[in-house]
Amino acid sequence: MRDRPTSADLPDPRPSACPGLLRIVPALDGGICRVKLAGGVLNSQQARAIAEAAERCANGLLELTNRSNLQIRGVLAGQQAELIERLLAAGLGPSNPAADDVRNLLLSPAAGLDPHALLDTRPLAAALLALLQTTPALHGLSAKFALQLDGGEALAMLEHPHDIWLSALPGSPARLTFGLAGCPSDPPLGMVNVEQAVPLVEQLLRLFLDLAGNEHSRMRQLLSVIPAHQLLQQLQTRLPFTVQAAPADWQRKPVSPRAPMGIYPQQQAGLYMVAAASRLGRIDAAQLKTLAELAEHCGDTSLRLTPWQGLLLPNIPKPSADKLLHALAELGLLTDAQEPLSNLIACTGSAACSKGLSDSKADALQLAKRLRTSSARPQVHLSACPRSCAAAHTAPFTLLASSAGHYQLYQRTPEAAGFGQLQASAMTIDEAGDWFAAHCATGNSDA
Repeated sequence: MRDRPTSADLPDPRPSACPGLLRIVPALDGGICRVKLAGGVLNSQQARAIAEAAERCANGLLELTNRSNLQIRGVLAGQQAELIERLLAAGLGPSNPAADDVRNLLLSPAAGLDPHALLDTRPLAAALLALLQTTPALHGLSAKFALQLDGGEALAMLEHPHDIWLSALPGSPARLTFGLAGCPSDPPLGMVNVEQAVPLVEQLLRLFLDLAGNEHSRMRQLLSVIPAHQLLQQLQTRLPFTVQAAPADWQRKPVSPRAPMGIYPQQQAGLYMVAAASRLGRIDAAQLKTLAELAEHCGDTSLRLTPWQGLLLPNIPKPSADKLLHALAELGLLTDAQEPLSNLIACTGSAACSKGLSDSKADALQLAKRLRTSSARPQVHLSACPRSCAAAHTAPFTLLASSAGHYQLYQRTPEAAGFGQLQASAMTIDEAGDWFAAHCATGNSDA
């Protein structure tokens, strides 16, 4: 009996601009195949399978995404079927071929490991993913519709808005606050016990699909016509339990917004997590193969991708942690927060995207070179067009391309929507570097 689908089982993917494992979308550098990872986790054998597939069927270039997934770029013409078959054989596809689009659930990369966690979210995450994959009615959700499950970890991305989010509360029994079209740092809409989370999410998704119809694909769109409190009232009529009011004084503890790099203790005695960042969200197949070897030799054979476009190797004994961190640096990954590239995000840019107005990857490398001559280490998102594909959140600073090599500079402020307040309408990358050096240098009050 087969335990996973093959290419013979595949339905025709529904039309969408979003790549998936079964829907390879074209770009200037070839096709893009997105591999969605449950909890951002893959094992060393799967990592090798991805690397070999990227070398055989594509250009060998891989992208780590801001939702802890992985993309194979440069898929060659005529190689799509073989690529999909290889990935399915490695157990990287959905349990139901019709459910690939809806496997959008973000966890902390330190789920089950972080000593600051209030809840091990992994069992609930598995139940939610099973719900999404085994419930045909939910397969109509947009490929962009996404959920976040936050266990209170210190290593967590809290700035990415999600259509539905759930966040653990301290104390017993285990409870979760939840909200819509936002982040765990936002005021919650209500609270449920952990065992009520799956039926809550199921009925909330069904209600969304009933009300949204063909007009709205995301929760924020629906909330623009139906206020959240009215949605909650309708949701309550579908539930066999009462949604509780969240504690009035509850607020998610803040965490560092910067990409984790270095060695972090686990809640398991004697074991550590070792984290590194990729260079502008990209690694190649050879690097992934080496990472698989390191996971086998130093840890438990697993790798965890992070929403900062990096990775984390868990369950590393202390004697191996320092050596592993050094090996990751030798491999070309970023392990030092003082390296400017560790604070830069850049989309694909005009080199591989027809919508890009500038080569944002190359421009980011030039900006990093410029920043190395100063003490400024700003968090900057370089976006080659207004779609902001590389970052799901608003960065402290955004450079939005206006033409080749020229950018508008925005600074995030509480009172300004979108990218924030416009600081400069047109500047070159070198001029941007000089601006950051003047305004964001260590000790500067404007930093």
